[in-house]
Amino acid sequence: MGFGRLDARGIDGKLDFRMKRRDFLCHSTFGAVGLGALARARSMGHATITFGLGTPRQQPKNIIFVVSDGMSAGTLQLAELYASVKYGQTTCWADLYRQNRVSRALMETYSANSWVTDSAAASSAWGGGVRVKNGSLNVGPNGEQYAPILQKFQQREFAVGCVTSVPITHATPAGFCINHADRGEQAQIAEMYLPLRFDCMLGGGIEYFSAESRSDKQDLLGTFKQAGYHVATTKLNLAEITADNQPVLGCFHKAGIPYALDHAQDEALLASVPSLADMAKFAIERLARNPRGFVLQIEGGKVDWAAHANDTTALIYDQLAVDAALKVAIEFAESSQETLVIVTTDHGNANPGLLGTGSANKKFESLVNVRHTNTWVMDGLKSNWGIDEIRQRVQFAQGLELTADEAKQLHEHIAALSESERGEARKLPFAKMANIQKQRTGIGWAGDDHSADYVELAMFGPGSEQLPQFVKNTDLHQFMLEVTGVPS
Repeated sequence: MGFGRLDARGIDGKLDFRMKRRDFLCHSTFGAVGLGALARARSMGHATITFGLGTPRQQPKNIIFVVSDGMSAGTLQLAELYASVKYGQTTCWADLYRQNRVSRALMETYSANSWVTDSAAASSAWGGGVRVKNGSLNVGPNGEQYAPILQKFQQREFAVGCVTSVPITHATPAGFCINHADRGEQAQIAEMYLPLRFDCMLGGGIEYFSAESRSDKQDLLGTFKQAGYHVATTKLNLAEITADNQPVLGCFHKAGIPYALDHAQDEALLASVPSLADMAKFAIERLARNPRGFVLQIEGGKVDWAAHANDTTALIYDQLAVDAALKVAIEFAESSQETLVIVTTDHGNANPGLLGTGSANKKFESLVNVRHTNTWVMDGLKSNWGIDEIRQRVQFAQGLELTADEAKQLHEHIAALSESERGEARKLPFAKMANIQKQRTGIGWAGDDHSADYVELAMFGPGSEQLPQFVKNTDLHQFMLEVTGVPS
């Protein structure tokens, strides 16, 4: 199997989502949209942006909101460099910039109680239009509940849904869907989805729906089926769903979908677990059948997980997986000519970057033939392994020749952990591994957590001409409503 292939097999079993050279470019037949009018009302400290003064030349019927969760500017650049080195091409995201085919802005990401947001508060800013405290989903400090945006669109007869590479109950999709004071209560969030009957909800997190893993032993998968949902737990299940109006729930893996690089190396995973691009394609095709229009969130949540772990290859390949899903969205928007694609991130994370000068290119090129992520390496390390076994595993996964001292550092860290601690990512020697790799790859990290950086925001399609060059995260809520003509 070629190591460059990401998320290779489509829902119908055909090889339709290979990360090959042709897949990075976004070829457009969609004409440029003229500039629309925009007014800004200034208040103390910040600009409050009012959209929609003047009528857009074309009002979008659909919105596809693509999120690379936890994407620092360096993450976008590393994926672009990798695409250049590995495939001789640009990424779809960078190609949109190069060809000046999008409106582009910087976005401020603060939450109500911190300059450094978490994903719950960030998604709530988009989803509810109000900044809330970190950890909360569209719930204010005194219990105020702010109507989530997908509920608003559903009430106006739009088809709505979410697609993600992490649990479908995770913070970013949930911020578009529900109100809850605690993002961590994912089992409860799973129950809250049932009466909403959103048209298509796809991702990981099967443990929050399965009787075997829920603490209350409730069979939510069965409950969703009884309520008239199509329920899919494999790629084949998804392909077999008929073209009807029943809502779809898809849960394809415990926790998140496996990292895209590891996914690509495992035939069983390729056969059973859809990629982010697979799920995006399915959701778009299903939602597009609604004559009123649709709103879909697509999240690459494991970009954030990789950044927390300082896992370079996981980060790059999952960013490329987001890029593949973005390409699906752009191609649909080009064909429909009535779809606004928004692509952004909720916050930066760990601020990775290629450092140094003289040997930077050569160091970075050492990543080209990696087989597996650091997570795959860590998951297979055993407490009773010797130094030589650790060196062999790292060599196989990433082509790195660890010194005996470097392998000893990993060995001592792993050996000191209890069985339960070895299952906790934060306890594993990811930082040590990243520091070891930095000497070979030239890639360094500022830390292992979220940052307060301004982030990338771009829009393609009708309505994009109204995007100002700087926005607050909360502005996107009102923007999406106004540009589609939906009352707030």
